[in-house]
Amino acid sequence: MIFTLAFLVAILAVAGWWLLRHGIAAKPWLETVPAAGVPDTPVAPAVMGLRVFIAVAASLLVLLVSAYAMRMEMADWQPPPQPRLLWANTGVLLLSSAALHYARSAVRRGNIGGVRDGLVVGSAAAVIFLAGQVLAWRELAAAGYTPTSNPADAFFYLITAAHGLHVLGGLVALARTGTRLWRGDEMERLRLSVELCTTYWHFLLIAWIALFSMLAFSPSFTWLYAICAAPFR
Repeated sequence: MIFTLAFLVAILAVAGWWLLRHGIAAKPWLETVPAAGVPDTPVAPAVMGLRVFIAVAASLLVLLVSAYAMRMEMADWQPPPQPRLLWANTGVLLLSSAALHYARSAVRRGNIGGVRDGLVVGSAAAVIFLAGQVLAWRELAAAGYTPTSNPADAFFYLITAAHGLHVLGGLVALARTGTRLWRGDEMERLRLSVELCTTYWHFLLIAWIALFSMLAFSPSFTWLYAICAAPFR
């Protein structure tokens, strides 16, 4: 248990550092140099809302990971084979995150064409990722690995479904951002929307890499987990 908690804390620390370094605490819609004697403008409600949502989503995923780590110690735990398609899906999600990062850089330069390209590629890649996850489910189900066949199988479907729902929610936000772009909203409002979507997409990528690593490689660490947990039992 100690090893699992240390592993989770390390993942959260790296994720938090990465998000802070890449703009989750940035306020691009504000003046870069505030006027003398004028107090700082408070954080925009949209930014605060995103921070709260990411904290809640991360907490949910941590709870799922903790339950997974504890349940895998049971004798009936038989993890399903990981479809190779999940590796391709990871690459697609990486492409989606990179496209959103490009869109954020483009909106900062005032390059509307670049923003459009980034949003289109990022959205299309996200849809492909979700379709790939469904195909991976069908592949496992066809091989006899269903949510009711084994607790490990149930956790696989639960964890991937939880992450997929977060991606689906991100697609809704991307659709709203695209609507603002086509509608010709003012640049500052569009910039904030792209910034928030990009930050959230980077969070989704980090979360998926952590979850996929756990699903794909956790059986290999059983011996290390046992060594680290033995003194505390």
